[in-house]
Amino acid sequence: MKLTIICLENFSDQDRTDLGKIWPEYSPASLSVDETHRIYAARFNERLLGAVRVTLSGSHGALDSLRVRDVTRRRGVGQYLVEETIRNHPEIASWWMADVGVEDRDAMAAFMQTLGFTPLRNGWEKR
Repeated sequence: MKLTIICLENFSDQDRTDLGKIWPEYSPASLSVDETHRIYAARFNERLLGAVRVTLSGSHGALDSLRVRDVTRRRGVGQYLVEETIRNHPEIASWWMADVGVEDRDAMAAFMQTLGFTPLRNGWEKR
């Protein structure tokens, strides 16, 4: 099967299980979605491998909690996830990724630079 990026609107039991592995610090109740708060995920063989939370406000978008499961890191899942999330919102002129909760700041900085983001205090921005 092909890796696909999806915007989660309704969570299956398997989605909730996978999101619990991706974000063990979040309760299922805290993962609500609406018109301005979304969750994009990378799905492969009916499993979620990574996810990012998105907040939309006018022409600005904020990404947070980007995480890919340990066993699938360094295979392009995170890059594809962020690129497709941005591509799905051409109306957004600037994107922000906060560095809150980043496990390895140097690795994340290199990753964000690869995606065309520039470093700012407390995160990265792409215009």
